Amino acid sequence: MNILEIYNKYHLPENLQMHMLRVAACSNLIIDNWVGNELDKNAIIRVCLLHDMGNIVKIPEDFSNDNEFIAIRKRYFDKYGTNDHEINLEIGKIEGLSDKELIILDGKRSRKNEQTLNSGSYEIKICAYCDQRVAPDGVVDLKTRLEDAKVRYKDKPLSVWSNEEKANHLIDCALGIEKQVMENSSIEPEDINDENIERFIEQLRKYEI
Repeated sequence: MNILEIYNKYHLPENLQMHMLRVAACSNLIIDNWVGNELDKNAIIRVCLLHDMGNIVKIPEDFSNDNEFIAIRKRYFDKYGTNDHEINLEIGKIEGLSDKELIILDGKRSRKNEQTLNSGSYEIKICAYCDQRVAPDGVVDLKTRLEDAKVRYKDKPLSVWSNEEKANHLIDCALGIEKQVMENSSIEPEDINDENIERFIEQLRKYEI
């Protein structure tokens, strides 16, 4: 099934669709300029395209006055529960992600940056890195993106980003992941930007999962 058909099947809002397309496009740019050991390229793209399918439950109800959106969000709660990460894994499995791809999806979370930094999996490193480069409005530099996470989640006590010490450690690990990825790529972090990923976004709109 085409990725846009999957997004529409789950009634995802446009901004959430674009986030996943941008993350996948960033990974595609890295893959095209990879000089390191062989990668499972398809796994990286598939995980990036499906990595936030459950994030609709994180969108506040007052995000939209659209009764249809509120009803869709409620159906998610009724069917999958309220844990966005568990929903990401469940929908990923439903849409055909392999066991290996589900491990990548589970491992790429920012809260696992230390494990990712120490991991031998560049599939996890690339997925984690690209997700952490994409802000709601587009691609930004890594430190800016993660410093913003500290601000956005500072009042959410269950978030790892609400703890200054833990958050700073996660940022340090993220910068270490960036260094590892760039050491195996012929591009620099600044080359990963909205202009350079645009052509990949157009290609990925036609991607068959």
